[in-house]
Amino acid sequence: MSDDTLKTLYVDELRGLLDAENQLIKALPKMAEASTSQQLRSGFEHHLEQTKTHAQRLEQILQALGETPKGKKCKGMQGIVAEGKEILGEDYEGSLMDAGIISAAQRVEHYEIGAYGCVREYAQLLGENEAVSLLGQTLEEERETDRKLTELAQTINREAAGVGATPRTRSAGA
Repeated sequence: MSDDTLKTLYVDELRGLLDAENQLIKALPKMAEASTSQQLRSGFEHHLEQTKTHAQRLEQILQALGETPKGKKCKGMQGIVAEGKEILGEDYEGSLMDAGIISAAQRVEHYEIGAYGCVREYAQLLGENEAVSLLGQTLEEERETDRKLTELAQTINREAAGVGATPRTRSAGA
C-alpha cells in the first residue's frame, strides 16, 4: 500500500471519527440524564467534556494535514447510538436502566478503541508524530472510560440482578 493510499484511508477514517465524536456529543447528555446512579451520571458528564476535546483534536489533526475539518457520516456509530436510544426508550428503572446504559456505553467505547487504535497506527506509519501523540491520548482516555464503566457495572449489574454487594451462597436445596 503506498503512502498516498494510506493517507487517503487515514483522512477518511479521521473524518468518520470526527462525525462519531459529534454524534456522541449529542448522545452523552441524554445518557447522563437517564442515569440514576450519581457516579454514572458524573462519569458521562466528565466523558462529554473529554469527547469535545477528542473532536477538537481530530479537527486539529485534519487541519495539520491541510484538510477541511469536517466529518464523514459514521454509520457504525449511528447504529450504536440508535441501539442506545432504544435502551433509553425502554421502561427499565433504577439500576436496571443503568445496567442497560452501561452496556450501550461500552459498545461505544469498544468501537472507539478499535478505531483510534487503527488511525494511531496509520499516523505512525505516515510519520505524523504530533497526530500519533494526540490520537494516543484519546485512545488512552477511551480505554480509561471503558475501565471505569466496567468498575461501575460490577456494582450496578449486581443491583439490577437483585444480588447484594457480596456474592450469596445458595443452599443445597435452592
